[in-house]
Amino acid sequence: MREEAPAAELIRRAAALIFDVDGTLAETEELHRQAFNEAFVRCGLEWHWDRAVYKNLLRVTGGKERIRAHHAMQRNVAPLSDDDVANLHRIKTMHYAELVETGCCPLRPGVTELLAAAKARRQRLAIATTTSRGNIDALLSRALGKRWATDFDAIVAGDDVRHKKPAPDVYLDILAKLGLMASDCLAIEDSANGLIAASRAGVPVLITRSMYFSDDDFAGAHLVLDDLSELERLG
Repeated sequence: MREEAPAAELIRRAAALIFDVDGTLAETEELHRQAFNEAFVRCGLEWHWDRAVYKNLLRVTGGKERIRAHHAMQRNVAPLSDDDVANLHRIKTMHYAELVETGCCPLRPGVTELLAAAKARRQRLAIATTTSRGNIDALLSRALGKRWATDFDAIVAGDDVRHKKPAPDVYLDILAKLGLMASDCLAIEDSANGLIAASRAGVPVLITRSMYFSDDDFAGAHLVLDDLSELERLG
């Protein structure tokens, strides 16, 4: 981890701030876990992901990929086709949107303030995430309003790339869309996989610890915070 003052200056001078979504903009992972469990019930699967199981599965990036990973660990179970996995994930995504719409998942502390400060500084904003565009829209439509996407110059979601984090694909795509050098940007992430992905693309990283990834190894991040409201003390 680097010194705070240079990191604060890096935030102010970045041409673009690139945000992860789940765990970074909002503590969404518990909602995702609940939505997965609801999908399993609706599809007649005797699966239940408690927090410990889900924490381990989060090392696998992507919802469909987590379903396949969990299925592969089971013994004497019926096979799941690609269509079965897609249907499970569709039901899960639908239930996740229903949960978000209740207003139970606000943006994390400091997020709204950082977005406003970045806009005031005329910094460009982008999203680089492994989650789906439907999940992004469900969360940010509720938190920022239906026209939220107009505030972001580029959005790359998990289904837009061949390889999800920790591969650098989402960041390489974002940099291409923005037309910026990696060193001119700052990634805001909450997990080691996100840190690795951004770093492999050459993008400096600020970490905001989240519920499921608080004990990840964040060596190499320019700054590690409990939440983005701590930016205020950096000036």
